[in-house]
Amino acid sequence: MEVKKLSISWQFLIVLVLILQILSALDFDPYRVLGVSRTASQADIKKAYKKLAREWHPDKNRDPGAEDKFIQISKAYEILSNEERRLHYDQFGDAGENQGYQKQQQQREYHFHHFHENFYFDESFFNFPFNSERRDSIDEKYLLHFSHYVNEVVPDSFKKPYLIKVTSDWCFSCIHIEPVWKEVVQELEGLGVGIGVVHAGYERRLAHHLGAHSTPSILGIINGKVSFFHNAVVRENLRQFVESLLPGNLVEKVTNKNYVRFLSGWQQENKPHILLFDQMFVVPLLYKLVAFAHKDYLSFGYVYMGLRGAEEITRQYNINIYAPTLLAFKENTNKPADVIQARNMKKQVIDDFIAQNKYLLAARLTSQKLFHELCPVKRSHRQRKYCVVLLTAEATKLSKPFEVFLSFALANTQDTVRFVHVYSDRQQAFASTLLPDGEAFRGKAAVSILERRNTAGRVVYKTLEDPWTGSESDKFILLGYLDQLRKDPALLSSEAVLPDLTDELAPLFLLRWLYTASDYISDCWESIFRNNWREMIPLLSLIFSALFILFGTVIIQAFSDSKDERESNPPDKEEVQEKAGETEPSLTKESSSKFPKKGFVEVTELTDMTYTSNLVRLRPGHMNVVLILSNSTKTSLLQKFALEVYTFTGSSCLHFSFLSIDKHRGWLECLLEFAQDAAPIPNQYDKHFMERDYTGYVLALNGHKKYFCLFKPQKTVEEEEAMGSCNDLDASLHRGESRGKPSSGLGPKPIKEKLSKLSLWMERLLEGSLQRFYIPSWPALD
Repeated sequence: MEVKKLSISWQFLIVLVLILQILSALDFDPYRVLGVSRTASQADIKKAYKKLAREWHPDKNRDPGAEDKFIQISKAYEILSNEERRLHYDQFGDAGENQGYQKQQQQREYHFHHFHENFYFDESFFNFPFNSERRDSIDEKYLLHFSHYVNEVVPDSFKKPYLIKVTSDWCFSCIHIEPVWKEVVQELEGLGVGIGVVHAGYERRLAHHLGAHSTPSILGIINGKVSFFHNAVVRENLRQFVESLLPGNLVEKVTNKNYVRFLSGWQQENKPHILLFDQMFVVPLLYKLVAFAHKDYLSFGYVYMGLRGAEEITRQYNINIYAPTLLAFKENTNKPADVIQARNMKKQVIDDFIAQNKYLLAARLTSQKLFHELCPVKRSHRQRKYCVVLLTAEATKLSKPFEVFLSFALANTQDTVRFVHVYSDRQQAFASTLLPDGEAFRGKAAVSILERRNTAGRVVYKTLEDPWTGSESDKFILLGYLDQLRKDPALLSSEAVLPDLTDELAPLFLLRWLYTASDYISDCWESIFRNNWREMIPLLSLIFSALFILFGTVIIQAFSDSKDERESNPPDKEEVQEKAGETEPSLTKESSSKFPKKGFVEVTELTDMTYTSNLVRLRPGHMNVVLILSNSTKTSLLQKFALEVYTFTGSSCLHFSFLSIDKHRGWLECLLEFAQDAAPIPNQYDKHFMERDYTGYVLALNGHKKYFCLFKPQKTVEEEEAMGSCNDLDASLHRGESRGKPSSGLGPKPIKEKLSKLSLWMERLLEGSLQRFYIPSWPALD
């Protein structure tokens, strides 16, 4: 009886709360609160909100009801600034805020009645989200089916990478990673990454096709290729995984040394060039994703404004260093065609900027696809598109006819006219169709105006009667034809069927065949070992068992043969005595020495080939100890380095390398900028003032955690004497010349003294008591 009364009182409270909310909603009118009409625009609503918010802000208005009034103003603006909620309010009189609450209360009431007679508990106490129907709707929004994946996701993966989660019901790990997945989805989707969710229980075919045999599984798809994520599911790891899917050559690092070459590549690549100036050391992920989406149409470069080698290019284009800046360059490398600058540059802003600068001002027709895009087929009389085509010979430098044609295109840019040019020697069939018969145009440039009528190649055109020389009369005649076309489209009296353009930028047939064969082999390999690896386990087990038996038989046979030979040919006693006499001194020498029998240390050179494996992708817990040396000090320093670190070679977590300062001084100086007072103090009387001596430095690099420890070499006796005798200017200058290249003036013994305390430093490194210098990312070893 008490339980029944409790349920009745609970229902009464629910109904009372709903009635109060409905009454408050009916009394609240956002239009009346902001003082705007129902037909007010978003600009008027925003203006009224700003005015009232400044007037009724609790920090500025001391009225006791200011806080409630400010809350009403904010709530009204929240409703009217959202088009969906505003439409819902105009139709039903409320903003749809109580729907979720009412639905939740109805569910609770239903669950309470459902379990009332047995347990007297609300089901929310046992509400485990095992069923996919009760999970957040974020997964339902991105659910994939097999046909949708094959027909849409795979073709779209050539423009943007996809991050896909494979989940199922009754998956505890899926519930555990759900908060991280939501956060990553909200971030990466805004950057342009495709998101997908596959339910392994309902889409077994798709899960098997992807090779996901367990849940949860997270994988990435780019260019139709599937890559699995194997690290801990945290936000930073997932972001790095998406970034690792992208090709490494999407964005070129641009400095003072290579910006002219980068911008001058438009003629060979037939693409505009986009430059991003920013203060971030690494290229932003958003910029990489935009570069991947438009890699077929534009070339992308990145300028790190914090680098010392970027001052010239920053001054050249008058860049504001306090905000990211995008520049679009076309045929003119001295002046950008378009500029955009914003502190928080969004994807939509960048996409609009790219769409406006997708093609060159007078692009070269290098393929039939580009011809379709630049010169589309006429759809109606109001949507006429004319193409002004310059037929010219290929030249390494810009010819005068092309320069005049380019300036004419810049001065007469219209929505209905597109200017392009064609190399007549590369597209001979195309050029011969537009040029009239005769010797007048042989080896000379010509201009034709054409309009495409269908996709089969039918065009109407008119070619200028005289060759294009770039004179004022030529420009006047062309301008007159364009003006006449606006009034009389019948000016294009000639008609022809153009042949398809050959793809000038496509690789050779042999290369295309090799690429196709390699893709086919890789697809077969992935299909066998990713999708059908369970079926391949018995076959692989049989193969390895046979190989093990075969090699075991060969090894046993080899040992038995050598034993038979020793038994058949026993050594003479005199030879045995001679060998024993020869080995005794060496054993005595080795036992008296402090070094073990294995007297060498494996030290590899750190180059651009081994940089990624030995540092950037070094396994967690492993460190690379790198010795800095020059060509002249290489032998002596390596010998001393091997002696000092030999006792630590038993650890499998330590790797030893050396770096040539003559080749990679810039990389080392970039790294040492993150260490306080790491650079040596140069002598002010030294003529090699800027050539700092880094020989003998040792770096312990942790590639996974992105930090390093620094060992500064011990000063030699000669260096201390040179530093102490600076009172005599002549002697100081004399010693400064010898210190300009310290490796050549000092003997091998003083050079070795630089590493005299390296073993003590190595012990402190293993103890973890050394100072660590963290960096945002490892610089490139160019």
